[in-house]
Amino acid sequence: MTTPPSEAQRLRDLARLRRVRDRMDREYAKPLDVEALARGVHMSAGHLSREFRRAYGESPYGYLMTRRIERAMALLRRGDLSVTEVCFAVGCQSLGTFSTRFAELVGMPPSAYRQQAARATAGMPSCVVKQVTRPVRNREARPSGRG
Repeated sequence: MTTPPSEAQRLRDLARLRRVRDRMDREYAKPLDVEALARGVHMSAGHLSREFRRAYGESPYGYLMTRRIERAMALLRRGDLSVTEVCFAVGCQSLGTFSTRFAELVGMPPSAYRQQAARATAGMPSCVVKQVTRPVRNREARPSGRG
């Protein structure tokens, strides 16, 4: 049986988790894996994964993929890159994985999003476009009938 961490240790862990999250936000296009992220904050990969999920409600990999998809959405709205170019520009190594994850988060494949977003956001300020096009995970969606 283990004893619960002290408040000071919990706060140190939260600060390290914020550094990991900030690194993913900055370096989303680089090859990042949980082991490398954990080494960077002197944690084991398992401990980082458990604590990250506890603090942010999703795995480090899930968080990173969401950041990559958000950036991909912006690049696709610009319209000057192919889906394959966008995939690699945001740090994904597999077009299939990228397309599958994109469709899960956004609700449509990247090629369809590119066509639809260009029409739907024409004339909107970029700050508004960013807010209204942010992907919503299923667990974040409001149940119907509630407001």
